[in-house]
Amino acid sequence: MQPLLSVENLHIRFGSHAAVNNVNFSLVQGEMLALVGESGSGKSATALAIMGLLSDQAKVSGRIEFAGRDVLRLPPSALRKLRGDALSMIFQEPMTSLNPVYSVGAQIAETLRIHQHLSHRQARARAIELLALVNIPDPARRVDDFPHQLSGGQRQRVMIAMAVACEPRLLIADEPTTALDVTVQASIMSLLDRLRRELSLSVLMITHDLGLVSRWADSVAVMHNGRIVEQGAAEAILHQPGHDYTRGLMAASLMGECDLHYRQRLLTEIRHDGADRFHLHQPATLSFPEAASQRETQPLLSVNQLKVSYSRGRTRIPALKDISFDLHAGETLGLVGESGCGKSTLSRSILRLLRPDSGKILLDGKDLTPLPESGLKSLRSSVQMIFQDPYASLNPRQTIFTILDSVLHLHDPAPASQRLQRIHTMLDRVGLPRQSLHRYAHEFSGGQRQRIGIARALIVKPRLVICDEAVSALDVSVQAQILNLLLEMKQELGLSYLFISHNLAVVRYMSDRIMVMNQGEIIEAGDAADVWHRPQHAWTRQLLSAVGGAEARQPPLPAAAEPAFAFSPG
Repeated sequence: MQPLLSVENLHIRFGSHAAVNNVNFSLVQGEMLALVGESGSGKSATALAIMGLLSDQAKVSGRIEFAGRDVLRLPPSALRKLRGDALSMIFQEPMTSLNPVYSVGAQIAETLRIHQHLSHRQARARAIELLALVNIPDPARRVDDFPHQLSGGQRQRVMIAMAVACEPRLLIADEPTTALDVTVQASIMSLLDRLRRELSLSVLMITHDLGLVSRWADSVAVMHNGRIVEQGAAEAILHQPGHDYTRGLMAASLMGECDLHYRQRLLTEIRHDGADRFHLHQPATLSFPEAASQRETQPLLSVNQLKVSYSRGRTRIPALKDISFDLHAGETLGLVGESGCGKSTLSRSILRLLRPDSGKILLDGKDLTPLPESGLKSLRSSVQMIFQDPYASLNPRQTIFTILDSVLHLHDPAPASQRLQRIHTMLDRVGLPRQSLHRYAHEFSGGQRQRIGIARALIVKPRLVICDEAVSALDVSVQAQILNLLLEMKQELGLSYLFISHNLAVVRYMSDRIMVMNQGEIIEAGDAADVWHRPQHAWTRQLLSAVGGAEARQPPLPAAAEPAFAFSPG
């Protein structure tokens, strides 16, 4: 069969940096090809070259043939028409891709008016049809919603509706489900697969998530340092990886019931020295007598019947409903649930960034809920948070030294020389060079920025650290490094963690106990192994089926509706 897309001898350079080196692959009509690799491997640069969206600074050579035409040699007007009609792309972060001041219907309609010359009335009607096509509930009403009124999964569905509005032949999906909840991931990928079949779409999916690849892709091309190191049928590549780098990605991936045995076998097959960055430590777990003894002592943190709500117009929307749990010193308590369920609201309430409606938050037996703002300084040094996006949570105008020193000076105004020594010690502990202190956040990779966020949280010597989706958007090998670092810091400093994630596989790996949250309530809690192997609640089983846990062998439950309104705080 003649390929719809053929990439031949593609080279991309930015100044002296070679981003893509001699890349070759092809894609036939109706096929889903996964381009797999870590950040910086050249995946997105390749996709942008296919779309003709690289900056003027990029030097591109080779051939990108789409439907018999070389994209690299088309004039700008022909390229714009091709992008509107036959080529389309879904980007990773819909909130930054959608215009916040226009309704989602207006943004879909704009595409239709420009490329299909529809009237305003026709474009609106078609926008409603497209929202229905991508399973947005009540599309005739939601067409007038703005992006901030939709959940993350719904915003990604809007991006898909825009991408397929003109019925393209090739859809490029650049990390379409990164940082989405596992069940929302499954629904988005199921939607893409259905559209692929119904519209005879070809899909080039760019991802570092091998779980998605194993379930949805027909074929795989693995990229590393700008080159394709291995490609072929997805089943063959993932079950019998031939290249060391592919084995490393598989070893670092937290998929399925036999993770440890499979990772250990893969790691023994890796022949180069880079295997260390893929290695995941075996977490130290408490024996049953030790755990029982520990839980007989006073909890470090005790949350009792906590209620939090938000205002929406004249009504109050409940976000947390009678939340109660204990967290003991030296324990990692996992909290799993989907966006909008209340996880982040809970973490911000514990930090007293939000004031609860009622209930108690006891730290070492002292109730934090009635404390005035002036009385919270000791809380800030005892409880710290590591955020999901370290780039958004680090001040871009401050050097790393200023970021760390200002936090340290606020909580422990020791002499400058002593603060500098503590900063150097903390950088050593998180694996960052001391000479990087006078660099800015944008000069670091995502994994390095997360190490800076960890250093900022730990430098004030907290007792409890809240990890709020701390590894959700990281590549698998970087994720492995950060998880290892968190385990090392826990053992070295005697930390307790509240580990929040929508990824149950990561929570299972890190946690002594797990709580499952849905719609503002704790619906299940227990030892990590019990929750993973013997889930009691239907919603927990649905989460497990989406990540390939013990319940994945059972028929999946119907997908739950995504929240109609996404609470901005949580």
